[in-house]
Amino acid sequence: MKILIAEKIAPAAVDLLKQEARWTVLTHEQLDGKLARELENADALIVRSAVQADAKLLEHAKQLRVIGRAGVGVDNIDLEAATKKGIAVMNTPGANAVAVAEHTLGLMLALARHLTRADALTRGGKWEKKSLLGSELRGKTLGIVGLGRIGVEVARRAGAFQMKLIAYDPYVSATTALDAGVTMVATLNELYDTADYITLHLALTPQSNRMIDAKAIARMRPGVRIINCARGELVDEAALAAALKSGQVAGVGIDVFTQEPPADSPLLALPNVIATPHIGGSTREAQDAVGYQIAVQVKEFLKHGVIQNAVNVPSVTEEEYAQMQPYIVLAERLGSFLAQATEGNLLEISIRYGGPIADWKTDLIRNGAIKGILNQMLSEGANLVNAASIAGERGINWGEVKKAKAANGGAANVLSILLRSTREEHLASGTVLHGRFPRLLGIDGIDIEAPLEHNLIYLRNRDVPGVIGKIGTILGKHHINIANFSLGRREHGRPPEAVSVVHVDSTVPENVLAALRKVEAITQAKAIRL
Repeated sequence: MKILIAEKIAPAAVDLLKQEARWTVLTHEQLDGKLARELENADALIVRSAVQADAKLLEHAKQLRVIGRAGVGVDNIDLEAATKKGIAVMNTPGANAVAVAEHTLGLMLALARHLTRADALTRGGKWEKKSLLGSELRGKTLGIVGLGRIGVEVARRAGAFQMKLIAYDPYVSATTALDAGVTMVATLNELYDTADYITLHLALTPQSNRMIDAKAIARMRPGVRIINCARGELVDEAALAAALKSGQVAGVGIDVFTQEPPADSPLLALPNVIATPHIGGSTREAQDAVGYQIAVQVKEFLKHGVIQNAVNVPSVTEEEYAQMQPYIVLAERLGSFLAQATEGNLLEISIRYGGPIADWKTDLIRNGAIKGILNQMLSEGANLVNAASIAGERGINWGEVKKAKAANGGAANVLSILLRSTREEHLASGTVLHGRFPRLLGIDGIDIEAPLEHNLIYLRNRDVPGVIGKIGTILGKHHINIANFSLGRREHGRPPEAVSVVHVDSTVPENVLAALRKVEAITQAKAIRL
């Protein structure tokens, strides 16, 4: 493995990666002016905020598997370009949570006690007290918008000041809120109606862009104080400036701006604003933590495939990945089996889940199935990151169906794939035995159990006497050893149809398949490599 650390991170993080004996780790000092060239054969890239991992730079990435962002924002990474190239992009959203939370409380205290103005007046020789009359945080209501890791840390600290805590976050459970001592509200308007202080801790989305606008501010309590240590784009700066001038908003503590540095922000000219230069997460401890955390995530991904805190592919915990990894393998092999058994141009893929697996995070399993199909039928170089994206770009419809009850052979979890081409349509089902062995359970309604590994011969034939013997004779004549012979039959057809999956010890040349096809009862013979 080759890992490029394009910006300075904690020495402990660098050491962690260098512990791997067969890994080459190049730091930012070694990459000076050579990043694009070294990226040609790199497996991982670690950046902070300065390096622009845009489409132009990523053109040099021939085998890059992961980009690690030591920090939260990924504005400097072209996610679309990375996804198309099958590169997982990870960040470290929780490593600086304490630092941002402490900065938030610092801004709240500074607003409540006029600390920056008091400092300036005192240094200027003025001993003023009346104009610096402050207020206590105790007893005030703090409205937290976004109760993620940072929001929870803010709540824990504000609780120590005996503040009343309310929060709005439609994606957080009541248990999480209860553990943090927070009362959840059903709507943002309810939070606006109640809060004396409002602090923002949520991601920028089309829905949250400029959410603090003139309409929202008018709904808030007169004299509200607003803290933003999340994203500058969450706030309409012109509307906020107008509310500060009118007194509707008593004060603002702001660490982030729509444009950074803020060349002409109207907020900077107002006395009731405390502004800091995006330093919420900038503590020694936090900077070390984000570097070390991204090093751990990159290492786990390269060694074990565990995807944590990814922004362009669903993240899973180490425990979740360990549980689903055999089913990712099953999905890929089942998809590959179907693709090699099917003639025609690919049109549609349907992945179906039965049993407890239906309640799992199935995105990686789904992408495994699509990957197995695309890499056989289209030679696309699909992987677990870009498989669904590639299918969509090629106009191939895909979907998922989830049922709580498994249908095949008593297996707890059953994965089925329906593949439709311009010439055929086939449905295959499989499961995992003993937590590690992918098995075929059926195809096109015919029950058959066979291992999904190595070299297989897939045969369909009319169910008449003598076919099995002829298959064995032909394979023996060509010195191909049979490791396993699985049979299935549809007894209600006219004539009945049978399926065979023959597991052999070597690859099967075309002349052997041609000999098998000459058997009158055999209607299809395919060599499959898994």
